[in-house]
Amino acid sequence: MYFREQTKSVLVGNVQIGGHNKVVIQSMTNTDTCNIEKTLEQIYQLSEAGCEIVRVAIPNIEAAKAIKKLKDKSPLPIVADIHFDYKLALEAMDNGIDKIRINPGNIGSNQKVKEVVEKAKTYHVPIRIGVNSGSIERELLKKYGHPTAEAMVESAEKHIQILEEFDFQDIVVSLKASNVPLSIRAYQLMAEKYSYPLHVGITEAGTVYQGSIKSAVGLGAILSLGIGDTIRVSLTGDPVEEIKVAKSILKSLQLFEPGPELISCPTCGRCQIQLIDLANRVEQEIQHLKKPLKVAVMGCAVNGPGEAREADIGLAGGHGEGLIFKKGKVVRKVKEDELFEEFMKELRSL
Repeated sequence: MYFREQTKSVLVGNVQIGGHNKVVIQSMTNTDTCNIEKTLEQIYQLSEAGCEIVRVAIPNIEAAKAIKKLKDKSPLPIVADIHFDYKLALEAMDNGIDKIRINPGNIGSNQKVKEVVEKAKTYHVPIRIGVNSGSIERELLKKYGHPTAEAMVESAEKHIQILEEFDFQDIVVSLKASNVPLSIRAYQLMAEKYSYPLHVGITEAGTVYQGSIKSAVGLGAILSLGIGDTIRVSLTGDPVEEIKVAKSILKSLQLFEPGPELISCPTCGRCQIQLIDLANRVEQEIQHLKKPLKVAVMGCAVNGPGEAREADIGLAGGHGEGLIFKKGKVVRKVKEDELFEEFMKELRSL
């Protein structure tokens, strides 16, 4: 497991971010927040997939008031995504929000910021400062010439200093860019300067396919440096897909709660069974299991038996048949058309 930088601990509802706690998975609904039924339906889907904190858009006062009804039935802590209007932050907190995402430098006078901070203190609501490379302040763009990691960190520092002036430290920070190297460098610089917990993501990453690759490269690099306390994978698609990708990234770095790990070979001309279909079916069946099993689905006798033997349970294909291994020992030889069902029987027995 990778070493993780020590950061402050922030409580969001009943979920701890930072400190010695595990990396927390987040996502954001894409429903109309005022549509309580649809939004709750999506929150439950995200929770079932493994999401631990969910963010909702608060573009108007009606959405802020809708938080109370969402909170009454939500299985997850809820974050209010707010831009510019401090009154929406106040209303969201009055209606029970667990955390707000707002940049204090963008909401007006010090008095407005003070009102938000005082209410956040009263309700014990943390604030996430969210810096995006596409929305860096004009004076910083003039200073640095274009969006740079240094500009992003300086932008975050300005917002942090505003909150600290009002004696508020219940802060989470994100520095997101769609450019992967820029994101990595920004988080590195931030981690060197501050101990506030970091919300890590590659913003506007793209479609499920392209965005998954960019997120895996970017988040994987950042997390492997020991940086990051909570993550959100940003994809153009069903938010549930974000959770699947986030879990896979964390599993690959051994940063996720125990669960099954699937190992399967890329196939080649030696493979004599329908391995691609078989591996996909096994992956679908095991994705909701909680037990930390190593599951191997291999196509031939070259690497197959070795990988299968190292797994808790595995199979290695042959000509129209396959061997099933458990804990390093062959337990059965099965015909190909029966292999999936028999393999799943053996897996469930574990």
